[in-house]
Amino acid sequence: MSLAGHPDRLRWNDRYGPGYAASFVPHPVAVEALSLELPDGPVADLACGASGSALLAAQAGRKVTAVDISEIALGLLDAEAWRRGLGDLITVTHADLATLHLAPQHYALVLCTGFWDRTVFAHAARSVMPGGVLGWEAFTVAALRARPKLCADWCLAPGEPASLLPADFEVIRIWDLPDDEPGTKRRLLARRMTTPGPASG
Repeated sequence: MSLAGHPDRLRWNDRYGPGYAASFVPHPVAVEALSLELPDGPVADLACGASGSALLAAQAGRKVTAVDISEIALGLLDAEAWRRGLGDLITVTHADLATLHLAPQHYALVLCTGFWDRTVFAHAARSVMPGGVLGWEAFTVAALRARPKLCADWCLAPGEPASLLPADFEVIRIWDLPDDEPGTKRRLLARRMTTPGPASG
């Protein structure tokens, strides 16, 4: 399916166009996730933008699949990766997350820190290998008060995303950003257990 006229591609390409200066600062969720004990394996950074998180994972020696709908953002990331000598470790992937299929139980870490979709979350969780970690950040419904034009479908309901985790995940940490942040967001770190949990009944 062509992304040429996709409204998200056009919107994000406009944001990352002339005048945009990428900072390449890694996201706090990525920093904390990469400080945890992780199995050997690659990292997926979903809706990555001009991601400092992908660069941080590559600096740690991880192979990274960086996915975004904006090829302009991916171009910025790719150029910076090669400038830092990390280009061989980062594969930029131009795709719509709604149609992306990640290999199951393949990634030591899956990050998504600027996007919310329940189906994408389910696919992302399935792609985490045993012992691996899922890191997420998204707006909550409380953000609609400050951002009434924000689509409600892009916002976490109460209890999400932890309530949507598969049974073989355990929450490492979940926290809301302070009320004085612009818009309310929630962060999650969760690990896929390496052994099955206790049987019910």
